[in-house]
Amino acid sequence: MLLHLNKPALRVLGIAESFVRSRPRSCLAGVVMRGDLKIDGIAFSEATVGGDDATDAVLGIWDQLSREDVNAVVLSGAVISWFNIIDLQRVQERLEMPLVCLTYEESPGLDLYLQEHFPGDEGKLSAYRRLGSRETILLATGYEAYIRPIGVSLNEALAMLNKFILDGRLPEPVRVAKLAARAAIRFDSLEPAL
Repeated sequence: MLLHLNKPALRVLGIAESFVRSRPRSCLAGVVMRGDLKIDGIAFSEATVGGDDATDAVLGIWDQLSREDVNAVVLSGAVISWFNIIDLQRVQERLEMPLVCLTYEESPGLDLYLQEHFPGDEGKLSAYRRLGSRETILLATGYEAYIRPIGVSLNEALAMLNKFILDGRLPEPVRVAKLAARAAIRFDSLEPAL
């Protein structure tokens, strides 16, 4: 699928998560945003902290939204909720649209951490290695970011991210999704009123 970056009604689904390691579930939020930066939909799902269900949680957001007008997906990270790994290829193949996985820090990789925290779990290590390497990009705001573009060229991915970034490193759909996920986690932990 081609990205029509000049299309006024371009819509991107940004997905981000929030978790507290002491709690068994994390919250994922998905925000559909139009090219004019208006929010056009929100959905939530959960993933197991330290589990292996992040891919299903991402797909659950897509299923809830049930939108045919979304043009691309931007994920805030592929390893979420304390080493719960999203299968980027599976998500992109199921959604049949461009996917960009965005991260913000340089890293030597997570192999050692996975081996330390999940000894003998070859499935988790294999899932991490299937993610492949990240590409370094320089955003229009002057910040570096690291992406894994799937179903879209590096240049198109960069142009799309720049279209949705006002400042810093976070495209607005992801920034708002992070805020929503964090608010949902906080709300869920509130004591009920008497």
